[in-house]
Amino acid sequence: MEYRRFGRTNLRMPVFSCGGMRYQYKWQDLPLREIPRDSQDRLEATIRRSLEVGINHIETARGYGSSEMQLGQVLPTFPRNELIVQTKVCPEADAGQFRRTFDRSLSYLKLDYVDLLGLHGINTDELLDYCTRPGGCLDVVRQLQKEGKLRFVGFSTHGPTDVIVRAIETNQFDYVNLHWYYINQNNWPAIEAATRFDMGVFIISPSDKGGMLYNPPPRLVDLCAPLSPMVFNDLFCLSHSQVHTLSVGASRPQDFDEHLKTLEFLDRTDEILPPIIERLEQAAIARLGEEWYKTWHIGLPTPAETPGGLNIPVLLWLRNLAIAYDMVDFAKARYNLLGQANHWFPGARAEQIDRDRLQACLTNSPHAKVIPDLLIETHRLLADQPVPRLSQQ
Repeated sequence: MEYRRFGRTNLRMPVFSCGGMRYQYKWQDLPLREIPRDSQDRLEATIRRSLEVGINHIETARGYGSSEMQLGQVLPTFPRNELIVQTKVCPEADAGQFRRTFDRSLSYLKLDYVDLLGLHGINTDELLDYCTRPGGCLDVVRQLQKEGKLRFVGFSTHGPTDVIVRAIETNQFDYVNLHWYYINQNNWPAIEAATRFDMGVFIISPSDKGGMLYNPPPRLVDLCAPLSPMVFNDLFCLSHSQVHTLSVGASRPQDFDEHLKTLEFLDRTDEILPPIIERLEQAAIARLGEEWYKTWHIGLPTPAETPGGLNIPVLLWLRNLAIAYDMVDFAKARYNLLGQANHWFPGARAEQIDRDRLQACLTNSPHAKVIPDLLIETHRLLADQPVPRLSQQ
């Protein structure tokens, strides 16, 4: 395993982390006695495998249902100083409720302290204010640090880049969990900001939100050869020294295996990555056209600026992936989540298009004339039954 300094925490962080949202039994709390033995055995085997290969960062959240409770049956059996344990708690307007939720997390984990606490889902300025205002969640965090119940504080986010940068620039956080991978590099300015503030950088869900790379389409497999799409994406992310760790959302012990293949290539990224990236770019240009490929994102309005709350940047991005790389299954899964996930994945699908009002908010786009038709095409290509967030299933 390779390790990197996790920003100003100075923790020796493995380049892969064991994410805890896929090995739990349920997305809701329930009595421990109701958790089937086979579910608990699988989780414990996954944790043991993680530690065997050097992945000692175990990451979970209060919002991951029974994950903390199940981890509490296994983590205390290992030497505490050999683990880096992270949980996450959502910001609350009521800081007292935030404290009570954290206390529940710690009791489920059966630990005296956590190494890392993430303020879970700072996706809007309002949620950032819950954290930073006098008497807010960060005041609770500082008290918990004084009590020895947590060491470092960070935040996770699915929000827009400008909100992430504003959170980073408060200089109140030691690390950030965010989305960034080959098919979606929008948050690079946030990673640069985190680097300026010497924060740890943890990449969320590079293999799932990064394209469902555990089940890639044949076209993507061919374009990423001789690497698998999963190894290519891991290597792309880790080729940037500003990135410290990638989440592996393991649900069983063998889920680490493909990721671990990345390690042998880490000292050869300058040799291996450029020809693959060139193939991916040329393949996209061949199907989308060079002008569209290079300029489609310019001048697009936010959902708040768009009639009907359409998330035009995401809609066109998903269309691009479906056409360029045959990533239809991924594009459908994300498209049909729109409208179901509030600030975690904002905006609406393109079910109804008001052309006149839409044209008015597209004046800064070089493709204003064709975008309405492309949005209609996107809906026809990707629309299916609405998909709830995992935590709502």
